[in-house]
Amino acid sequence: MSDEIKITAEPQGVASMCRFVVDRPIFANRSYYFGSREIAEVSPLAKRLFAIPGISAVLITHNAVTVTKFAPEPWQIVGRQIGAELRAHIASGKAAVPDEFYAKLPSATELRQRVEAVIQKDIAPGVGSHGGSISVVDVRDNIVMLKLGGGCQGCGNAAATLKFGVEAAIRRAIPEVGEIIDTTDHAAGSNPYMRAPA
Repeated sequence: MSDEIKITAEPQGVASMCRFVVDRPIFANRSYYFGSREIAEVSPLAKRLFAIPGISAVLITHNAVTVTKFAPEPWQIVGRQIGAELRAHIASGKAAVPDEFYAKLPSATELRQRVEAVIQKDIAPGVGSHGGSISVVDVRDNIVMLKLGGGCQGCGNAAATLKFGVEAAIRRAIPEVGEIIDTTDHAAGSNPYMRAPA
């Protein structure tokens, strides 16, 4: 692998979020979400990113960080700062998240039970009223895999619903949850909102 660190920015379908993919692992096969500057103090990488003005959340995964901002500056400007901090962090050789902090996470079984409870209580009634459904496919460590169904499957608003509705509700109730992955095949199913072109 080249010593030159390559970073690619991937918009996330909502203006306030962008994912930065690095050409090498930064938190190998793990995931952690930092929803505030105070929590980020334990993570050398998250602390660097929160030092950038206007950053409100950071999700660190295997080889990427997804950053949420409230600053009005465009991603072209903020992204350059994020890239510089990612490169500086990698050069430092420090862990993205200390092992002792990551080790305090609840078990995958406990997290699954808690996520399913939040979905049943806070999320299912809302998506159900629009003919949709949502279920937990799997939880590995603190990575949650969800599947949308019914009216939510293939919906043009699915990305926004997932980010601002489902993810927000889960993260408010269970801050230990890391990456939340939508495993839905939005073009398949018996009654998707949108079908794949013939």
